[in-house]
Amino acid sequence: MSESQKGTSELISGEGLPETLPESPLAIMHAWFEEAVAARRTLNPDAIALATADARGVPSVRIVLCKHLDDAGYLVFYTNHNSRKGRELAQQDQASAVFHFDAFERQIRVEGRVVQSPESESDRYFASRSVISRIGAWASDQSQPIASREDLLERVSRAMERLGVGPSDVLGESEVSVPRPPHWGGFRLWFERVELWAGGAGRIHDRAAWTRELAGSDGEFSGGPWSATRVQP
Repeated sequence: MSESQKGTSELISGEGLPETLPESPLAIMHAWFEEAVAARRTLNPDAIALATADARGVPSVRIVLCKHLDDAGYLVFYTNHNSRKGRELAQQDQASAVFHFDAFERQIRVEGRVVQSPESESDRYFASRSVISRIGAWASDQSQPIASREDLLERVSRAMERLGVGPSDVLGESEVSVPRPPHWGGFRLWFERVELWAGGAGRIHDRAAWTRELAGSDGEFSGGPWSATRVQP
């Protein structure tokens, strides 16, 4: 590195990416995610903007929570399979998502294939949710129209009655079993592309992208070797 380059580096220095990019982005990705969750500078550090598209290619985006980041190279989120995103993923199994760790000036962008999680995985997570959240999964036809808030609350009341759940159960005063609805569960977003972004002074950010090919079917994938490249900001 020349003297002028050293001076420029000091001028726009920030906590960026390694000069020699690692073969895989996953270790850095995990470290950034875990640091954000541990620091909890925002209410939901595990929030991601998830983008899907319908059969015509019309996109839609919403915030969901990343409930697991796996070493194999996928993340897990949960939703109603009949929701708009669930229906779109049934038509187009490609999606993208962004983690924005604003307090750390970092972003993680991922793109890839989406498949439903194994039922056992969805069962375990559903059982860990609060009682009222489990009731809500039964009561709400997510993304479908409803006449009023009052009608929605009536659906919640009917779901509680149907499942034998009383007010004391919702308040946590007793143990109660609420099964997982068959239309509710997890999705795994398998990474085919990962981009890491670290903020820099003067918008001279540090960006790099990794791509790989996935092999497999029926929701079971394995990833080939990653190919890394730096990207201009």
